[in-house]
Amino acid sequence: MALSAQQIPRWFNSIKLSSFINSVQLTKRFPRAGQTLSHGFSAPTQSSSDNCCLRWGFKTYWTSSSRNSSQDADSSRQESSAAHHTLLPCGSEHSGRMPSGDSELPLEEMDDLFPVSPLQPVSEEEAALISAHASLPAASFTLRDYVDHSETLQQLVLLGVDLSKIEKHPDAANLLLRLDFEKDIKQTLLFLKDLGLEDNQLGAFLTKNYAIFSEDLENLQIRVAYLQSKNFSKADITQMVRNAPFLLNFSVERLDNRLGFFQKELQLSVKKTRDLVVRLPRLLTGSLEPVKENMKVYRLEFGFKCNEVQHMITRIPKMLTANKKKLTETFDYVHNVMSIPHHIIVRFPQVFNTRLFKIKERHQFLTYLGRAQYDPAKPNYISLDKLVSIPDRVFCREIAKASEKDFEKFLKTL
Repeated sequence: MALSAQQIPRWFNSIKLSSFINSVQLTKRFPRAGQTLSHGFSAPTQSSSDNCCLRWGFKTYWTSSSRNSSQDADSSRQESSAAHHTLLPCGSEHSGRMPSGDSELPLEEMDDLFPVSPLQPVSEEEAALISAHASLPAASFTLRDYVDHSETLQQLVLLGVDLSKIEKHPDAANLLLRLDFEKDIKQTLLFLKDLGLEDNQLGAFLTKNYAIFSEDLENLQIRVAYLQSKNFSKADITQMVRNAPFLLNFSVERLDNRLGFFQKELQLSVKKTRDLVVRLPRLLTGSLEPVKENMKVYRLEFGFKCNEVQHMITRIPKMLTANKKKLTETFDYVHNVMSIPHHIIVRFPQVFNTRLFKIKERHQFLTYLGRAQYDPAKPNYISLDKLVSIPDRVFCREIAKASEKDFEKFLKTL
């Protein structure tokens, strides 16, 4: 039957509600596609099907509101049918049937429909049924805004990864947002666990080497197998990976070339070469320029022989990567001011790993007391090892034969 003038507004409300419900259903059915933001982070964008649904609702509203309530029933049915067949949304095949002028929906049920006007009051019971989902920010300078929407980021935070350091690198942040935890990350974590890294070590490791997630798992396993073929034990490999997180990011060819370089350059045996890189694994990952430069300094500027350099390096591997200026200042003071010859320095190379001001303070205090004697062939000999390694309390009591207060008073005069 034809709708009366009083019934048309109710019918119109049902049309608007149905359009709204279908647009929401289509939005849930078709996920939003990801797009790269200006800051390098990804966020979903709205599907075109939503716009189709919204346009359909608008056209239905225009068609319905322009109809004159005085038109006859046949004209009303024709217009409603035309609107239904020509203005369907692009995802209508997934939608339910929309009400029309011929709908058999009782007018009493139309009165019970959920109010569509945002200004109409809502009861507390109805408000409790409404669920709102926070949307991803359109742009952000921090990964923190994406944690609630990403299982990957949530799991990494639980592992102790510091996202504030990773987000400083836009490419790294974008990588993590694209990764799926189950498919892309879980197997790598299990690999690291099998390698020997503890749960409380994974956070610091992944904060530094988040790029390991872009490495193929098979390649990581091949590199570990190579190290094992060179007689590195599992404990050795675990220690090396923990202290040099980028170690497994390098190819087998790179690792092999580095081992060969140190063995040849320092004229070391296979075992000593292996022990050297286990103690300082970043020799395999860092630049070789500082190493080459320091080798020239020890031989050409300081005047050490090749076997003396070899001995010191195997005792203190950090001498290969130490700052050239610091090395030069330390050697100049110990050799030229304290008059300690090369062969004694070779016996106690840890002097190059000690802060220069500490060496100066203790030597000047011993000189003031008349006890600065570093020749092992003479009485009251003081070794470089004790001079630089023991704490102040022991130094004052056993070496200087003075009180700590006297030492502190002397330091104030410097």
